[in-house]
Amino acid sequence: MILETPRLILRKISTGDYQGISRILQDAEVMYAWGHAFSDQEVTAWINENIMRYERDGYSYWAVIEKSSGQLIGVCGIIAESADNEDYVGIGYIFNKAFWHQGLAFESANACKSYALHTLKIPELTAQIIPENFSSRNLAEKLDMSVMKQFNRLYRGKLVPHILYGCSK
Repeated sequence: MILETPRLILRKISTGDYQGISRILQDAEVMYAWGHAFSDQEVTAWINENIMRYERDGYSYWAVIEKSSGQLIGVCGIIAESADNEDYVGIGYIFNKAFWHQGLAFESANACKSYALHTLKIPELTAQIIPENFSSRNLAEKLDMSVMKQFNRLYRGKLVPHILYGCSK
């Protein structure tokens, strides 16, 4: 276990989480901000990338487990990323749509924010969000993040507009 909140446990992702993670990453509605639902191969690669990031960075997306059911309901974590050729440490989250609008993304993201800023002593935490993702923008603002800049991110061969939110201790 990495983090615990009143309703959730956040732990490292493992290859055994394929089924729960694929239900999330292969849902086109959930993945609209990414521009596509993942294939089986992309889910496997995504899981393996996160496992590699634990070794390289010490953190990445973590599995979000609902305490009451033991079910994997999402992923949330701290991610090394870049925007406009500058390196940042960001926060990211993706949840099974059956668990949207229950405050669970905020609960897990707020725990990750506190862990990043206070335990890991990361001086600044960011979030990269596409402009039309109003739910994530609202969540970033609820986390006391503010707009740092707008930028275009190259993703799957296309430049995609993003807003970079940030906060510090």
